[in-house]
Amino acid sequence: MASRAYWKGHLRLSLVTIGIELHTAVKSSASIPLHQIHKPSGKRIRYMKVAPGVGEVDTADIVKGFEVDKNEYVTLEDDELDAIKLESKRTIDLVQFVDKDEIDPLYFEKPYYVVPMDDDIAHEGFAVIREALKKSGKVGLGQMATRGQDQLVAVSAEGDGLLLETLRYEKEVKDPKEVFSSIPDVKVDKEMLSLATELIERKTSAFHPEKFKSHYLTALKDLIEEKRKKGKVTAASDEELSESSNVIDLMDALRKSVAKRGGETRTHQSAGSPARRKSTARKHPAARKSTAKKRKAG
Repeated sequence: MASRAYWKGHLRLSLVTIGIELHTAVKSSASIPLHQIHKPSGKRIRYMKVAPGVGEVDTADIVKGFEVDKNEYVTLEDDELDAIKLESKRTIDLVQFVDKDEIDPLYFEKPYYVVPMDDDIAHEGFAVIREALKKSGKVGLGQMATRGQDQLVAVSAEGDGLLLETLRYEKEVKDPKEVFSSIPDVKVDKEMLSLATELIERKTSAFHPEKFKSHYLTALKDLIEEKRKKGKVTAASDEELSESSNVIDLMDALRKSVAKRGGETRTHQSAGSPARRKSTARKHPAARKSTAKKRKAG
């Protein structure tokens, strides 16, 4: 089934303007929609649009409005909103170019694939812009208007096409200091830092997204299927729920993680298990030295 265009317009680089289409790069089918149901009747909950003192209102009588004071609004008709002339309404003008790593990941919002309109001029211009972005390694910045508002966008080369990512404006991003200022200043133990760094290095490899699956979605599908067949769900035992929640020593966990081949670990093993004793026997040299000091001191 052919992909349906989300937006159609033009991409402009100085004097070069080409027709383009945007196609969403995210699959909506990847999530499982859950609806609100009236439990006694089994019927789906529907929402009515109501006004205080009036009751349910017709969709045709609804307009947008901005609250200027408590319970006082300036109402705006659709044709008034449409009359706002934005230069970027149907044209994405690439006005600046930057390295992609200059853009903080906090600003990236949603990705779209960009393809040219079906004509020879658009195809040629599209290819020129794509190859120029590839050669320069840059990302083009611009603005586009969709659904009544303009958005900041970043355009980069992606395979045979282009990738457009909508960006948040500066005022939409919360200053991390507002949140991180409450984190206490902790002096990091050098040995623990060394072990954690070694563990990271061991687990460093190329990113292959297909290796990562949503455990939640899998479990949710199984839950729905079980209830569909049986009419009830088998609850997990207390033992199963608490299996991975044992509190362990941070240094001990780091040592065992590094000692395991490939950096793999099973922190829920009991202290007396064979695997635990085997792991302890292969401790990191720095950890053995630390243990020897403790025994001597004892």
